[in-house]
Amino acid sequence: MHDVLIVGAGPVGLALACELGLAGCSVLVLEREPDLGSPLRAAPLGRRGLSAASVETFYRRGMLERLLTESGAQEMFGAAPEAGAPSRPRLGGHFAGMMLDGDRIDAAALPFRLPGPVLESVATDLKAVETVLSEQASKLGVEIRRGVTVSAVSQNAEGVVARAGANAYEARWLVGCDGGRSTVRGLAGFEFVGTEPQLTGYTMLATLTDPEKVSPGFHLTRTGMYIRMPAAGYVAMMDFDGGAFDRSRPPTRDHLQAVLRRVSGTDVSIGEVHLASSFTDRAMQTTAYRRGRVLLAGDAAHIHSPLGGQGLNTGIGDAVNLGWKLGATVRGHAPDGLLDTYADERHPIGAAVLDWSRAQVAIMRPDPYAQAIQAVVRDLIATRDGATYVFEKLSGAWIRYDLGSEHPLVGRSAPDFGLADGTRLGDLMEDGRGIVLDFSTDGRLRTSATAWESRIRYVAGVAGNDLGAGAVLVRPDGVVAWAGDRHPDRAAFEQAATRWFGAPATAGLHPGSAPSSAASDRVGA
Repeated sequence: MHDVLIVGAGPVGLALACELGLAGCSVLVLEREPDLGSPLRAAPLGRRGLSAASVETFYRRGMLERLLTESGAQEMFGAAPEAGAPSRPRLGGHFAGMMLDGDRIDAAALPFRLPGPVLESVATDLKAVETVLSEQASKLGVEIRRGVTVSAVSQNAEGVVARAGANAYEARWLVGCDGGRSTVRGLAGFEFVGTEPQLTGYTMLATLTDPEKVSPGFHLTRTGMYIRMPAAGYVAMMDFDGGAFDRSRPPTRDHLQAVLRRVSGTDVSIGEVHLASSFTDRAMQTTAYRRGRVLLAGDAAHIHSPLGGQGLNTGIGDAVNLGWKLGATVRGHAPDGLLDTYADERHPIGAAVLDWSRAQVAIMRPDPYAQAIQAVVRDLIATRDGATYVFEKLSGAWIRYDLGSEHPLVGRSAPDFGLADGTRLGDLMEDGRGIVLDFSTDGRLRTSATAWESRIRYVAGVAGNDLGAGAVLVRPDGVVAWAGDRHPDRAAFEQAATRWFGAPATAGLHPGSAPSSAASDRVGA
């Protein structure tokens, strides 16, 4: 029996597997596809923008350099300077096909942002992300089995059984990361609610006989939208047909040509289609992220239009939030209710992303009312405040969990504090433990922190910019759990450490040592 069974070896399932591997859990990942990636996932149309929040995840786990190499992204995006004011974001992104001007983004207005080695964002293909995460998971002892299709899921108070053909796989916990058409979601009985599609989208690699008739870049038209990539033949289209296309069959050349002509307003011709796929803007979310010992993450828990590339980033955020909490539960030192905070924190984020997607679709509709709103939004995005607002949404900088504290740092992704010896917060987080950074001159939290030394790394030192804090407690997912003033209160720190890391145990288990008994698992509805 494994500690955790993950169904789905896409970016979300692999990211979760890495987090659980760091926590010392035994993990088995089952993937339906027999091979890593597909042609479209490695093609230019398969490229996604990893937000600054997602890039931070790779940086904090020591995988950023490998990701940049695999993505070929080193020359595309620059890093923020090591000192001085934050650099201007070099990649603005877009809202409903309306591009942001990076020069208009006010970097100084982004909350608690410190300069450091993290890139603003990275354009990468999904295959590169999966390759890097697969390599990391393997290093951590995660087992990945491909070509396995789960057909049944059952659970009891002790564990979960997933069946695939004649084989049965047992684990104490199961997490469905198997995408928008999640098998686990249906088998485990999760309620899935939301809005029906307004459009059908298409991505294709095709030979255009007269490519000069469709200009490169994003084009929001009166009948839909099309995107012609710089790489020859790669085109995406969005057709407002109410999602009427039958996605159980591949789109034909004639159908793709008719759609491209309609949305572009030209008589462009397609010679041959090499690759093609379709999607919709159906926006749905499960009402709960957990049923007993079965949990969901990524597109298995929420689906929406791919506009803005928010799905990948939201899914990685789910995985990082869930990983350490489920790991602590398996290891037996999770405080009461810790696993429930996964849904408490991530469900509202998923709901907000669905609305962000719906808003973009609404103003893209081919009717005069939507186009009138589109003109207003275009004017707003062209302003400094408007561009900054949209970029904050795209980058993930807006995310702040309600952890019950009024301190402005608490609940946010921790700034990359740099210490006088050159060490940065991101350098300290590779092993998946929490961090307490003590900026006080007397190291006043040192004695208290030793009681959690197996779960929390204590680091003292003077910061180049401490943003007015005397100490911060950072969760394994990089979120600030507590922040103190210039003379941090020991009792307040100990209370926060107990809340997030469980009861103190000076001689506690370090991730990677023998797991605790299953009796310590806490199972709820």
